[in-house]
Formats: sequence, structure tokens, C-alpha cells
Amino acid sequence: MTRLPDAVVGDTYRSTVGWDLIADLEDLNDRMPGHEGERTGADLVAEAFEDVGLDDVTFAEFPIPVWRRGEAALTVTHGDRETTFARSHELVELPGTPSGDVTGELVDVGYGLPEDFEDVDLTGDIAMASSVTPDDYGRWVHRSEKYRYAAESGAAGFVFYNHIDGSLPPTGSIGDLNGPGPIPAVGMSKEAGARLQRYCEDGAVEADLTVDCETGRGTSRNVEATVGPDTDETVLFTAHVDGHDVGTAANDNGFGTAMVVEVGKMLARVADELETKVRLVVFGAEETGLYGSYYWSHTHDLDEVKCVLNVDGAGYSRQLEIHDHGFEEISEAFDAVSDEYEIPVRTESQLRPHSDHWPFVQRGVAGAQGRSSSDGNDRGWGHTHSDTMDKLDVRDLRDMSILCAAGVARLAREDVTVDHVDDAEIRAACIDDDFDVGMKATGTWPWGAEKDWPWADEL
Repeated sequence: MTRLPDAVVGDTYRSTVGWDLIADLEDLNDRMPGHEGERTGADLVAEAFEDVGLDDVTFAEFPIPVWRRGEAALTVTHGDRETTFARSHELVELPGTPSGDVTGELVDVGYGLPEDFEDVDLTGDIAMASSVTPDDYGRWVHRSEKYRYAAESGAAGFVFYNHIDGSLPPTGSIGDLNGPGPIPAVGMSKEAGARLQRYCEDGAVEADLTVDCETGRGTSRNVEATVGPDTDETVLFTAHVDGHDVGTAANDNGFGTAMVVEVGKMLARVADELETKVRLVVFGAEETGLYGSYYWSHTHDLDEVKCVLNVDGAGYSRQLEIHDHGFEEISEAFDAVSDEYEIPVRTESQLRPHSDHWPFVQRGVAGAQGRSSSDGNDRGWGHTHSDTMDKLDVRDLRDMSILCAAGVARLAREDVTVDHVDDAEIRAACIDDDFDVGMKATGTWPWGAEKDWPWADEL
């Protein structure tokens, strides 16, 4: 097919199916991987798939480590005063942290870039690093990378302070849930972090970091459905349903989950015109290690996957961005959609080795991430208490869904080819963009290891 029918587009501008799903997901409060809210969220997605007329709605369950939050506090001595930061707007634990009580000097390592730790001995100290990466650095330095550098430098604890205003301590996995990470770790608000920076500038600051949490075993689930002809080859349109228990994960990734449902609804209306099967997949357990997408990619024949478009971080605005990881045919399809609908779509080629497209891309499968433009060098409200539905706009959801449905339908055309590559090309691109540095530091570098993904033993 060349274009979505006007009636389908018009109906989507009146649709509330995806918007209502975001509200239902928000009301679950906690969709952490392996928690009951994540399971209920997957049930809601399956019901929505059925309601919009998709075929073959199925679940796939898989084992994961499950982390549960307890209490945390940071007590600092400044001059003759002792201050304890323990309130929810001041600090939160980072998923994957171990429990523990450590005391040491508080040391600010700035951005927490690799060079900030060179020849730095943090033995027994509590390191604190900003959540921001400078715009001109060339790549994003993940929190788990900063955490690992701190631990390798001998730090006894880690504080990750936000660069976003609003008393919003950031959460997010520190990348080690097969067992607790090496040192206790918390996220801290920008305001509390600025106060600690001021204390550090005045001289040595003694601090005590206390963390109480639990890591156990459990399961997560993927939910999927299909639309279109019964072809061996398939186009995947994906998102993840899980979210953090700080905030309600409305944008990250309730919005993306809602887009999958809305796109599925549109494609079901034109199923007879699709030339390749489209598989709608909502993964579980993205936030703690991409478990759902790794599980899917290792239990299916990837030769039958024509391409993958994964949406994550799509609720910032109405400006669609396609990050094609060098698979130019995907960008070309969306360039055509942009021309057809006279709506700008931004395309980028640099790798994004995070989120659920990555388990496919790292193995050479053509994959892209769909997201929306955001202001500044940050993830906005994501991973904070403020990732809530009131920050979103139903018009953004409708516009983005229409563009993605049109793009997926074009990618499903037989005359549109999307070639896979040897994974050596992806490896070389990672090295060229210096992503290998962080991935090796966090144990997620898939090449040259016994396994091509870090949690293969979980299956």
C-alpha cells in the first residue's frame, strides 16, 4: 500500500484507545520488572490488542532477577552540622544497588566521564556524579558506566545527582541485576546535589550512606499480536510496557506502548493491503536489562525479521525522530512518509545502544528507534517522580502514531528492501563512536565474550 486511507487517519485523530491505555497504565503506579503492576500492564495491552482487531494475541514468559525498593538515607557532616537526606524528593535508590551502610568522604567527580576517574583513588570514598553528559562529548555516558568507574576506583558508595530542576531524584538501573552491584547507589535531586557540591567546595565532607533493598527471582512477559498476510518475513513494531516505580512511567514507556496499540488499530483497518506480516510486540523488563527483547531475539529466527522499529521516549513532542543505526532504507521509508504527509520527520544515523532495538541491531538486524525531539541534553521527566500523564499530549500521540503506522506499512511493502548486515559492521560502528568504552565498563559488550548478550544464562 502507498498511503493510509483518509478515513483511517481521520478516525485516529478522534481515537482515545491509546490515551485511555496510558491512563490505565498510570493508575497501576508501579510497573517495575517482575512486579504485579508490570504483569497487569501486559494484560491490559493484550486486551487492547484484542479490542482493536489484531490477530494471534499471545504471551511469552521468561525468568528475570527482580529488585524491590526499601529505604535509603545519606547523612553528611558539614562544619558542626549534621544533615540527613532521606525524603522522596531528595533521593531514591538506583535499581540493582545492594543493601549496605558505608561511611566515607564525599567526593564530587563532576560529569563522571571516563577521564574524570583517571588516576583518581576513591578508596573508601562516596563518589557523586552528575546525570548530564556535555553536549560536545560525542556520546552519552550512561549512569551505569559512571557507577562502574566509581566502583573500580575504590569508592564505597555512589550518588547520582540530577541536572533537572524540580526536586526530582533520578532513578534507573545501574546495569547489574544478576546479582547486586558492587557498592550502594542512590539518585539525588539537583537541588540536594547542589547543596552537597557546595559542602564539598568548603572542604572535606564525611558522609554515611544507608541503603535497604531486596533482589530476588521472578518472571516478566512479552505480549504480541500480528496483522496482515501470513508471510514468513515480518516487520516488528515494538515498545516496552514496564516502567520504574518512581513516577508512573507515562512517557517511558506508557506512551510508546499506546503507540503500538494505535498503530496496530490502524493497520488492522488495512490488513488486506499489507504485503508483509506486521508483528506488534510489547516487551517486558526493558528497564533492568532489555530482558524481554533479548529473550524474543534469542527465541525467534532473526532471518525472518525484515526490520524492527522500536518506540521509546516518544512523548516529549510531536516531532518524530528516526534513529536508523545506519540502516538507511528505514530512514528513506520515513522520508517518503514525511513528503507524503507534508510533516517533517528527523532522521539520525548514530547508534543508540540502549532500549529494545539494540538486541536486534547488535546482531546485524535492520533496526531503528522512534522517539520525539526533546529540549536540551536530557530525558526530560523520565525516570523521576514527574514522569506522569499530565506531561503528555493526546495530539502528539495521534500524530506520532499516524506517521509510524504509515512508515511501518511502507516498510511492509515487497518493493521496499531492508538489508541486514554482518554484526562486525555494528561492532566497528560502536568502536568508531566510542560506545565500546562504556559497554565494556558495564559488562554489556557482546563481542569477544562467550555469550552475545550479558544475561543468556537467565534462559
